[in-house]
Amino acid sequence: MGKVLVLNASYEPLNITNWRRAVVLLIKGKAEQVEHNGKYVYSEFPLPTVIRLRHYVRVPYKEIPLTRRNILHRDGHSCQYCGYTGDELTLDHVVPRSRHGGDTWENIVTACVRCNVKKGSRTPKEANMILRNQPRRPYSSLHFEVAKHVKGGLHQEWRKYVIGI
Repeated sequence: MGKVLVLNASYEPLNITNWRRAVVLLIKGKAEQVEHNGKYVYSEFPLPTVIRLRHYVRVPYKEIPLTRRNILHRDGHSCQYCGYTGDELTLDHVVPRSRHGGDTWENIVTACVRCNVKKGSRTPKEANMILRNQPRRPYSSLHFEVAKHVKGGLHQEWRKYVIGI
């Protein structure tokens, strides 16, 4: 049936849950429905796609893990030097490890094998290669997850609740 975006009382995105949990929150009166997709759980009860909690919930900051999968997603599964999109993508250190470049969000990009070999152990400037997008740390783990759903063609109604998508 689908996923549901949960908003805090202040309309900021809080998490993504399954439709059953969302329906339970609605029935218990802990949340209100903001958006639905036209499908129904039963007559007169539309299936929610966005709900808002009635009371504000404080949430601690959650770090996004630096993984190959997350870097590929951040970079749109394309080489950050030539734009190649395919199966043969690698990870490249902007400042090479041999020059004490670390494993950080700001120093690793997706690159095709050809560009990675061409760049070698040089910086992009030394190799005369220009980065298409400057690497940066994603905003938040939730922003990252919501972006995956929206950019994947699902849940376009979530777009208006998240900045920067």
